[in-house]
Amino acid sequence: MATHRIILFYGFTPIADPFAVKLWQRELAQRWNLTGRIIVAPTGINATLGGTVEALKRYVKSTKEYPGLGKIDVKWSAGTGDDFPRLSVKQRPELVAFGAPDEVSVTTDGVVGGGKHLAPQEVNDLVATRGEDVVFFDGRNAFEAQTGRFRGAIVPDAATTHDFITELESGKYDDLKGKAVVTYCTGGVRCEILSVLMKNRGFGEVYQIDGGIVRYGEAFGSTGLWEGSLYVFDGRGSLEFDAGSTSLGACELCAATTDRFLNCADAACTTQRLACEDCVPGQAFSDRCPACSTAREAWLPRTEKTSV
Repeated sequence: MATHRIILFYGFTPIADPFAVKLWQRELAQRWNLTGRIIVAPTGINATLGGTVEALKRYVKSTKEYPGLGKIDVKWSAGTGDDFPRLSVKQRPELVAFGAPDEVSVTTDGVVGGGKHLAPQEVNDLVATRGEDVVFFDGRNAFEAQTGRFRGAIVPDAATTHDFITELESGKYDDLKGKAVVTYCTGGVRCEILSVLMKNRGFGEVYQIDGGIVRYGEAFGSTGLWEGSLYVFDGRGSLEFDAGSTSLGACELCAATTDRFLNCADAACTTQRLACEDCVPGQAFSDRCPACSTAREAWLPRTEKTSV
């Protein structure tokens, strides 16, 4: 029986014809029956894909032939073969939608002017040496931090990546401009850009974790500075690095520990809320969340959506 895995990677490099690369990536993924998400932008490529080990290896080998992508750091994790519903390959103006495409410059060596990369052990060494002068800054959407984050981390009030520039320019974090700021995100791609945005706004000493939370968790599990489980955008929902990991998330109905995020009864819902299986045994809340109620009076029942 074939062994299934999930891969996560990104590569920053100039892409002269993103549309052509999108077609090439789609053909590669379809050829090897892969599912998941691929984003292609003028600054590079970002992907999370599931498939058999052999198929993924062939896909990665072909992708690495593109100029500037030969050294991409591919992160492997266990898969089920049913982690993504379909294949999605899209062309976007930004690899991550911060809303600042003109602030990011890349070469075949990667992003220009970003934060210094730290290996997992170097992160621990920096904290051990500098103590409270080091601040962890979460580069993910705020809800992701509910189930896991670095100890003492600052979590910006960001529902999406579009909110980060407003947050950085709000003055809330100006006291960090004289500290060592370690940005972090799932696999590292968001921090490549976030660290540039922070440096452009006066944050003088900015770092990013090489390989993101995934690489740090692989190195230290629950014995390091990371606490809780890692939210992931696939069928698994979350990832725990070892048997000692415990989610920081709490069911909003009974406060029991959980890392299970669900949408509300509205089929168009994009709001993620934590709920344990005892309180919400189904795949979604039975009520509508405040965001959906405010956004529209009419709503689409999930039974109608699934029958379309």
